[in-house]
Amino acid sequence: MDEDPRAPLERAEAAIVEHYPRLVRLAYLVLPPSMGRHRRVLTAHGLVQRALPRAGRRRPAGGLPAQRGPVPETGYDLVRLRTLRLALAYERRQGRGLPLLPDVRGLPLLPVVWGLPFLPVVWGLRLFPRAGGAEELALDQALSAAPASVRAAIGLWQLEGLDEDTARAVLGRAGAEEPEAAQRAAERLDRETEGGAAALLASGEFDPCTVQARPTDLLRRRQRLRASAALAAVLAIGGVVAALGGGADLPGRTGTAAQQALDPARLVRTPNEQWADTSRVDFTAWPARGRQAGDKELLGRALRVWAAPPADARITAAAGTSTRPPGHPPQLLYAGLIDNVMVVVFHDGERLVRYAEPEGATPTLHFARVDNADLTTGAGLVIGRGNGWMRYLLAPWISDVGTRDLLAPGLPPHGLHVAPDGVTDRIATPPPAGAPCGRWPVAQFRPSTRLGTAAPAFLLADLDDLVPVHLTYMPPPSTGGPAGGPTGGPPGGPGGPAEGPSSAAGPHPAWGPREATDAPALRSWARTACSLGALRGAGVRSVNDWAFAEQDLPEGGGRAFWVCSRADTWRGPGTVTVRFLPPAARPTDPGRIAGRATGTAACSRFGPHVVGDVRWQAKSGTWYLLAAGSRDVSGLDATGGGVRAAGTTSTLAAPAGPDTRAETGAETAVVGRLRDGRTVRAVEP
Repeated sequence: MDEDPRAPLERAEAAIVEHYPRLVRLAYLVLPPSMGRHRRVLTAHGLVQRALPRAGRRRPAGGLPAQRGPVPETGYDLVRLRTLRLALAYERRQGRGLPLLPDVRGLPLLPVVWGLPFLPVVWGLRLFPRAGGAEELALDQALSAAPASVRAAIGLWQLEGLDEDTARAVLGRAGAEEPEAAQRAAERLDRETEGGAAALLASGEFDPCTVQARPTDLLRRRQRLRASAALAAVLAIGGVVAALGGGADLPGRTGTAAQQALDPARLVRTPNEQWADTSRVDFTAWPARGRQAGDKELLGRALRVWAAPPADARITAAAGTSTRPPGHPPQLLYAGLIDNVMVVVFHDGERLVRYAEPEGATPTLHFARVDNADLTTGAGLVIGRGNGWMRYLLAPWISDVGTRDLLAPGLPPHGLHVAPDGVTDRIATPPPAGAPCGRWPVAQFRPSTRLGTAAPAFLLADLDDLVPVHLTYMPPPSTGGPAGGPTGGPPGGPGGPAEGPSSAAGPHPAWGPREATDAPALRSWARTACSLGALRGAGVRSVNDWAFAEQDLPEGGGRAFWVCSRADTWRGPGTVTVRFLPPAARPTDPGRIAGRATGTAACSRFGPHVVGDVRWQAKSGTWYLLAAGSRDVSGLDATGGGVRAAGTTSTLAAPAGPDTRAETGAETAVVGRLRDGRTVRAVEP
């Protein structure tokens, strides 16, 4: 007697009802993480409900089976196989598969069949699984970088408890590519997961049946409704004009420049290998990277928010950086999911623009000026940031990157893992303002030898801007430092000595700043690193530590260094801090600040002469006025404040009280005499 044709269908339905949470969890794991958690939750439920086979599709007697391999023995095997097949196919379908309902009400994009959306449908709410801890987040990031077949393999192994042979057979029947390779990759991922993946996958982080609900962006939804109404009116008017034949000679039929700038299809995309065959090694040589680089919907949304930010959008701009809309199609640098935030980065020739789209939150825009970037200042950007950590997106010419602590100059750099798309692992950020300065992490980059020159490694520091700051160093004159001060072109170039005019000081050649990676540079930066915190968010391009003078202290007090730290901004103006560094018991002792100046050319190639002065107390208790100048300073004069002294060298030490201004009402003026007869005043405190 033939089996009732409805029996397999009823068994499949019973299996779905009984094991629904297991099936939805498996589908959620396999679906592309780039969809975002809300869409993954709804799609996972929808795929499991679609896994119910259709009734009345019995194979005729003597017919061949539809697929090779053993037929599933139970209703659960059947619906699990169908769920896997749908979820695996969904990754290949991204951006080109099922039609979508337009997101006109702040709602998720929903696939449509025969004009109707798949169930379930959620209007006006965003759904999220419960957030886990650091271990769950780390596993989620690792799964995001793995193909769908690997996620399916680890799901069958750790969630379904299948043995190796059975899991491989199910993967093959579900259409997974290279099941054996997927299993090996899943085993590696499990070994690299602290505590193993089984317990973490069973947690609430990966449970789409236990969710939290939040409203959609209410203001954005209202604005989109208004925009949709306006668009409908424009289309209606356009249809009337076209029907009347009045559109034949309308100007600007291809769109204005501003309209073209918002077209994702017109985005500039640099070829992958152009950086290795160009004389312009900067952001223009970056290729477009990220798994969502082809997602026109995401790119269009990012461009529209840039052009007309919603009222509640968060906008951050580095000092002196314009937030104007794009005037032409920008270059795409990256589009992808970073720590559950969809991120897009554009470059318009002058600025970097990072668009971030957190789930259930308003979008953010971050602008940074990067005109005249070079091999070092165009080597990376901050692609993601969190509480106490950040990630870099590296330039394609960076072959190696590590981290080091500026306050531990004797320790070697620690290697840093980089994903194939150029995104680094998390890097600790410097301590926030007001916190003790016990460490100062920086990144050490090494350029590729494919650039055709032995470019040295260099340091970049995160100062809360979109682009990190290049750190350089210039040694004192006695060790081959510059004769007359910083000269030449941009620091950190691959050519070693900077090209530029020679100093008028004498026979010593003019050298530019060098990379701050050797032992003397690191020792100098250990004493000045904590001062970098004052430059946060100021749009700084580079900071150079110039040890412009050395001085033997009175009464056998040892040898001191005078350092001028110059911070150059992308806008041009810079700030300087002159610091006196006497011998110290701790290698990170910051010394004393002798003077500060803003909006000055001092300590640059256009202001190569500098003088500083401080009051210093010897072990005997005697106070001295100490002064020093850069190499072109041939003499120093100190007058006022109870001090009157003169010297014929670039350093001066004269007895003085700790602070005579209260008694005399005058400060001590220190002036340096240059070899060509000019004078230069000391940088004031």
